[in-house]
Amino acid sequence: MFGFFWWDWTLLIVLPGFFLAMWAQFRVNSAYRAGAGQLLRPGMTGGAVARRILDSNGLSDVSIEIVPGELSDHYDPRTRVLRLSQNVYHGNNVAAVGVAAHEAGHAMQHGKGYLPLKLRSALVPVCNVGSNLAMPLFLIGLLLAYSAPAMGEWLMFVGIAAYSLAIVFQLVTLPVEFDASRRAMRCLTGSGTMTEGQLKGSRRVLNAAAMTYVAALAVGLLSVLRLLIIAGSHSRRR
Repeated sequence: MFGFFWWDWTLLIVLPGFFLAMWAQFRVNSAYRAGAGQLLRPGMTGGAVARRILDSNGLSDVSIEIVPGELSDHYDPRTRVLRLSQNVYHGNNVAAVGVAAHEAGHAMQHGKGYLPLKLRSALVPVCNVGSNLAMPLFLIGLLLAYSAPAMGEWLMFVGIAAYSLAIVFQLVTLPVEFDASRRAMRCLTGSGTMTEGQLKGSRRVLNAAAMTYVAALAVGLLSVLRLLIIAGSHSRRR
């Protein structure tokens, strides 16, 4: 039974998604390294650019903090804090500035009451519960598939429904991330402090990062399809 779940032919369904995710991560790393090599004028760091964008959009109350890790940058709407990694905050290159501007874009979304961002924030607790329960429910259902088929089938489909909440979250995340990048590039272009080549480098980093969200959605959708096929095969055996 566990061999059927872990090592059956349905694993082939998920493989394209994993290859896409690996390719997307490779693109991010490659674009970031290339962008890190394009230096900007002195003083134009990720932290300084993020501060300028925030202040120019009436978000002076949003603070900026330095956090450990690489590409651990994010905006926290609960505390109205923009958190940038060391390399991004101090980085004097197009990659650092692009990432910092993107995160400032999320702060701009929050300040404007951007609906998809509100929806994503509301989905976080529900999706966390669903993600934690999904696979335990599915595996318990798989265990019961032979001894108590009706209960096992019900639990498997409840697990799939819980897992699908993560897909909804990823779907909502896509417009949020793409819009933040559009806002970032609009601010960087309007500042007049970067050449066309430098703007192109920042855009390449943001586009590569966006593909990781597309890949995550693809993996999620293919994983749900796989679980449905496994559950359906047990249902047909009843």
